Amino acid sequence: MLKWMNKTKSNDGDAYTSTIDGMKKVYKKFVRPLEEMYRYQEFYSPLLTDSDFDAPPTVMLLGQYSTGKTTFIKYLLETDYPGLRIGPEPTTDKFVAIMHGEQDQIIPGNALVVDQRHPYKVLTRFGNNFLQRFEAASLKSPVLNGLNLLDTPGVLAGTKQTVNRGYDFTGVVKWFADRVDMIILLFDAHKLDISDEFSQTILACKGNDTKIRIVLNKADKVTNQQLMRVYGALMWSLGKVLGTPEVARVYIGSFWDQPYQNDDNRKLFEAEEEDLFRDIQSVPRGSIVRKLNDLVKRCRIAKTHAYIMAHIKNEMPVFGKEAKLKQLIANMPKIFQQIERDTGIPAGDFPNMEEFCESLKTYDVTKLMKLDQKMIDALDKMIATELPRLMSQVPQDQDVAHEDYMCAVKKREGGALFESDLTPFGVGATLDLLNTPLNTKEHQFEFEKLGPDSEGKINGTQAKAPMQNSKLPNATLRRIWTLSDYDKDGKLDLVEFAICKRLMKMKLDNHELPVELPQAWLSPIAE
Repeated sequence: MLKWMNKTKSNDGDAYTSTIDGMKKVYKKFVRPLEEMYRYQEFYSPLLTDSDFDAPPTVMLLGQYSTGKTTFIKYLLETDYPGLRIGPEPTTDKFVAIMHGEQDQIIPGNALVVDQRHPYKVLTRFGNNFLQRFEAASLKSPVLNGLNLLDTPGVLAGTKQTVNRGYDFTGVVKWFADRVDMIILLFDAHKLDISDEFSQTILACKGNDTKIRIVLNKADKVTNQQLMRVYGALMWSLGKVLGTPEVARVYIGSFWDQPYQNDDNRKLFEAEEEDLFRDIQSVPRGSIVRKLNDLVKRCRIAKTHAYIMAHIKNEMPVFGKEAKLKQLIANMPKIFQQIERDTGIPAGDFPNMEEFCESLKTYDVTKLMKLDQKMIDALDKMIATELPRLMSQVPQDQDVAHEDYMCAVKKREGGALFESDLTPFGVGATLDLLNTPLNTKEHQFEFEKLGPDSEGKINGTQAKAPMQNSKLPNATLRRIWTLSDYDKDGKLDLVEFAICKRLMKMKLDNHELPVELPQAWLSPIAE
């Protein structure tokens, strides 16, 4: 687990061992009591627990069915996760939290929400129908050592939208969107239409615009001219749904381990893939800032909420509370304006008026409390003094988080996110095939044509072109080079070149690459 997530005790009550530790302390001391007094959880989100702060950063994938969400995750991990299913129709019918574990296992939703180590307890409010469609898949992967992935059901289109899922799908998406660190919206270059349910899903992510990344997947299946038109159509469609002139960053590529069907845009796809993977690698670094930012936002909302509820309390008569409540709800715009004038709270800190009034209609007015100015003053002082102290610790904790994560990724060449300067592709099988010895003679002519040096080896530049002729993605070729370069000298001799050719053939024949070279292939090297 990352160092900045570890919980350690300190003898000094005012000292913070980490930014996360400090956030937990200030929330429990200054924010939560205010939320409990004015019933914050009945209007907005549930009260926070330690697991909400300790939870690893998460990347959520959203998209209509068959846009490649699950395949994208497999491409990142370079392995299947427990329970993975891939197909042209909706196959992932569950929300799957994919996390690191010492052994492969599936944890059902009902068991997951009672586990205090995970921040999913409040998901019980979505009912048993949802919990039967929620699970965690744990596996030992360096990519997941400090980063969780969230696979989601394919968003329905056409007549399928009329099917009742049995739970509040957009409500679940909104809950996750408010808590994850990155939201990847995947689109298929062959079907850009945005269904009504997908529009509602995207709108459920509103307020988290900085987290959204857009991926135009399967772009190798269209020509250059078609890709230009598809990109323009995607931007136009998203502009209508999001209602903003600016759209989040769009990454274009084909995110799976099969050869490109159209190799014309290879350089574009490679550059886009590297940018996206670099963006994902930065998630652990940015997670601390995101959590601190969310805490500041929560403090401001809690303070505004306290003023609103106290104002309603002051307006309440001894008798006829229900009638007065209806009158106050109808007059809520003027109440917001009055509080804004009296307190100087910015208009942007006030809640959505329609949603607030809807919650107020069913609120028990006997629970209304008068304003506790001491609590408000303590909160203001905390925002002015304690939060800047926490912010000063962020750069150090960020570096620790990023270094720990990248060390974990590199330790076992962590999936598609692994980069190595020793491969020419970095910035920076069947049982028979595995047990069949290499035949170096069949590759000798091709190897000699590449012009090996005096030591009988070719470098990365010489090997790059013939390897790219396979049209396999760079992430796959990086993995093949890393396995082939057995002695890790950044070059290939004839035997290593034969290994490289065998691995490429395996991949082109739809076999999975081995985690390590089989012994049958290593005997020529030993000799």
